[in-house]
Amino acid sequence: MATRQLKLGAFLLHNGHHVAAWRHPQADSGRDPFALYKKLAQTAERACFDTVFFADSVALTSGVGGLEPLTLLSALAAVTEHIGLIGTATTTYNEPYHVARKFASLDRISGGRAGWNLVTSDNASEAANFGRSDHVAHGERYARAREFHQVVQGLWNSWEDDAVLNDKEKGIQFDADKLHALNHKGDHFSVAGPLNVSRSPQGQPVVVQAGGSEAGKNLAAETADVVFTAHPNLASAQAFYRDLKSRVVHAGRPADSLKIMPGLFPVVGRTQEEAQEKFQLLQDLVVPKDGLALLGRMIGNFDLSAYPLDEPLPELPLTDNGQQSRQKLLTQLAQGENLSIRELYLRIAGGRGHFTLIGTPELIADQIQLWFENEAADGFNVMPPYLPGGLEDFAELVVPELQKRGLFRRSYEGRTLRDNLGLALPKK
Repeated sequence: MATRQLKLGAFLLHNGHHVAAWRHPQADSGRDPFALYKKLAQTAERACFDTVFFADSVALTSGVGGLEPLTLLSALAAVTEHIGLIGTATTTYNEPYHVARKFASLDRISGGRAGWNLVTSDNASEAANFGRSDHVAHGERYARAREFHQVVQGLWNSWEDDAVLNDKEKGIQFDADKLHALNHKGDHFSVAGPLNVSRSPQGQPVVVQAGGSEAGKNLAAETADVVFTAHPNLASAQAFYRDLKSRVVHAGRPADSLKIMPGLFPVVGRTQEEAQEKFQLLQDLVVPKDGLALLGRMIGNFDLSAYPLDEPLPELPLTDNGQQSRQKLLTQLAQGENLSIRELYLRIAGGRGHFTLIGTPELIADQIQLWFENEAADGFNVMPPYLPGGLEDFAELVVPELQKRGLFRRSYEGRTLRDNLGLALPKK
C-alpha cells in the first residue's frame, strides 16, 4: 500500500499574507503582476506543490494589486504543466452558468488542473458593487450557495465522458444521447442548460470550500473535494478534522474523498534567530489603520475605529454579514489571552488566525508532520508572509526537509489535479 502523502497548496495573495507585506524592502513592487505570478507558480511547481490558490474579493479590501483569478489562472495554465490552478468565485454575486462555464473552460485549457474555491462572500462592501444597499444575510448566503453548487455540478455533468465523437467520416460531432439538459428550477435559480463546454481529463474541476460554521461544514461534507480552514493550534485542528470527516461519512462519502488543508503562515530562517528577525521586521512595518481595518473585516465586518487601541476588544454581536467561524476564533483568542485591540491585530497581522510557525526548516517540518500524522490535516495551504521571498524560502528550505522524511513527493504522480490530490475521477 502506498504511503500517505502530504498535500501542499501555495496561497498567493498579492504582496503576501502579512498585512505589512507591501512595505517589506524585498517585496515585489507589483508593476508587472503577471511576471511575478508566473515566477511564483513555476517556483511552486518545481517544488511539486499540488496547487496554486487565489482568493478573491469583488470590492477593494486591503490595497490594490489583485487580479481576477480566472483570467490570471488561464494565463498561468500556459506557463505550467502539472500544478493545480484553484481560483475563488463567490456564489453570492455570480450566476451559476457563468461560473460553471468559466471553470470548465479553465479545466479544458489546463488539461484537467482547475479547481473552484466556492465562497459566499464575507466582505459586506461587495454588496454596493452589485446594486444592493445591504449584504446578503448569512443563512440566505448558504442556502443560495447550496443550490448554486447543485446547478454548477449539474451543468458540469451535461456531457458524459465519451459524448464527443468528432467522427468526420459519419459527420457526427457528438452522441446526442450523452448530452443532457439540466432544466433546473429552484428557489434561487432557473437554468436550462446544457453547458456548452465538454468534460476535461479530470471529469470536472475540483471543488474547494472554506466555511467553518455549521452551515459551511455541512455544505462541505456533502459537496467539497478540499476544505481550506483556519486553526491556530493542534487541538482545534484535530477537533475540526474529526468532526468534518465524520460528517463526510454521514453524507455517504468515503472519508478520504475530502482533503482537509488548514492554512499555514510560515516564516522560515536558517536559524531560529534569523526567522524571528524576519518576522519582527514585518511586525514593525504594520500601519495601525491597516491592522485595525484587517481586524474589523475579519471579525465580522465591524468598524472598530472608535475604540481605544490599547483597551480590550468590545463585546460584538454575532455577525450576519461576515465569517461567523472566524469571528468566534478571534474573539476566543482575544478573551483567552486578554489581548488589547492592538495586540490582537498584531497577532493576526500575518497568519490572520491561521497556524503560524516561525523557525528553522526542521522546526516547521516537525510541526507539519505532527499535524499530518495525528488527524489534524491532510496537507496545508501555505501562506507566504511576503512575495516572492516567503514562498522561495519554503520551497527551497522546508520542502526538501519534508521530502527527506518521506512525507512529500519528489515528482508528480499524474497529469491532473485529481490525480495528484488522490481524488477519484467523477463518472458521468
